[in-house]
Amino acid sequence: MTITPAQGTEKARPDRGVVVKATGGALQSVSVTANGSQVEGVFNAQRTEWRSKWTLRPGTKYTVTSTAKNSIGTVSQASSTFRTLKPSAAQTATASLDWILEGNRGKTYGVGMPIIIDFSRPVANKEAVERALEVTAEKPVEGAWRWVGDQKVIYRTKTYWPAHQTVKLKAHLAGVRVAKGVYATKDLNRTFEIGAARITKINMKKHRMTVRVDGKKVRSVPVSGGNGQTLEYTTTSGTHLTMEKGNPVRMTAPGRKKGDPGYYDLLVNWAVRISNSGEYLHQSMGEEYCLGRANCSHGCVRQPAKDAIWFYRTVQPGDVVDITGTKRKLQWDNGWSFWQMPYETWKKGSALT
Repeated sequence: MTITPAQGTEKARPDRGVVVKATGGALQSVSVTANGSQVEGVFNAQRTEWRSKWTLRPGTKYTVTSTAKNSIGTVSQASSTFRTLKPSAAQTATASLDWILEGNRGKTYGVGMPIIIDFSRPVANKEAVERALEVTAEKPVEGAWRWVGDQKVIYRTKTYWPAHQTVKLKAHLAGVRVAKGVYATKDLNRTFEIGAARITKINMKKHRMTVRVDGKKVRSVPVSGGNGQTLEYTTTSGTHLTMEKGNPVRMTAPGRKKGDPGYYDLLVNWAVRISNSGEYLHQSMGEEYCLGRANCSHGCVRQPAKDAIWFYRTVQPGDVVDITGTKRKLQWDNGWSFWQMPYETWKKGSALT
């Protein structure tokens, strides 16, 4: 038997893992431990080779013990104790969950929820990183990762998550070589509880919002959208996802100063954000006569107070808000609007085939 890394190795590359090979016989058992924890691994079909499933932790001592048996029943044993290299602080990278997802830990998420991972430095070895990302669900559906630049990767399903289930992210990143000489040092594990399927449809031509929960219509609301006088004051049509919320939220006119035409500076109550271009669902702060009749806002969707409060209090991050009836199309990267991109196109952003 041969074990790699060999006995006494002091600076083994963690991304190369552990490999145990047998010649003239078959492996019977392989055990790899570090700090009392067992390392996962798999045998080949002939049991002549065992490989660790994930990368190893940097700066860690590992112990390998293995046994093999030949055709006449002779049992052999081999072992190795080694240590992985410990990169300097300048040679390490960390991963974190998107701040909105992280800020809602312990709560439920909507069926449109993306999984967004941010990295502290550019990732050159995207394939290696993506292989380390494991998503499991109680009710599985097809999904794919897509890289947005060199420091962000996003997981989106082909269809909405089935409601009422648990989804888990296990990012086995410790020891992954993210760039030349740069290693991730920690795994990232998170659990997401998918709640009810809350689908909101808004027709800007009819000035009407309908909310369905698990397929049942629970609310019909008169609304008022963007007045359409300029592009920025036109509500975007497309599939949005709810993101953060605030009560109140300060809203100001983009690119305008006090005294300019169209300037505003308001504190708006019960506001739920649905894009990065300043669109919210919120309470109407005046012009209630427009609700259900005309589009009078600066691009947001206004609601009566009682409906805005209900929506705010019951919304989950990742709930679907589908808006139709305007001439301004929602861009796929305007907030969490990833459902605007066809799934077959989305998959092409993966580093893996």
